Amino acid sequence: MMTTKKYEIVLKYVKDLSVEIPNPDTFIFSREYITKYSLGINITTNPLKNEMIEIITKLTYKDPSENKKKSFFEILFSTVIKINDKSLKKEELERVILCDVQNEIYPELERIFLGIIRDSGFPDLKLEKKINFEQLYQQRLN
Repeated sequence: MMTTKKYEIVLKYVKDLSVEIPNPDTFIFSREYITKYSLGINITTNPLKNEMIEIITKLTYKDPSENKKKSFFEILFSTVIKINDKSLKKEELERVILCDVQNEIYPELERIFLGIIRDSGFPDLKLEKKINFEQLYQQRLN
């Protein structure tokens, strides 16, 4: 018996992108502090027609401190999925959106985002922390 996947990814693209480095001073300052910046993630959805859902994964990379000189990086990545399994319960759908799809798209999203930050003048940047979507999903439930 073949099990079909609960969903399929129909489209993925960069929906919006922001790099803010206000001036040369900020850039020089940011280069020193960029490793202390923190990565934030936010996932929102948009219901579409025909059993389709747009999932917007937003990554922000910014200085959490009170420094006046800050650079700011943000990417909104849109993934449109089609739900193949009409009997999906709400919890299962949440899991698909928050875990399964994220695990599938995140490596590409991180590569694009890191590439943009590096190309903006921060060539040595590496993101140490891998995002555990499973863990985030469980935390959300509790």
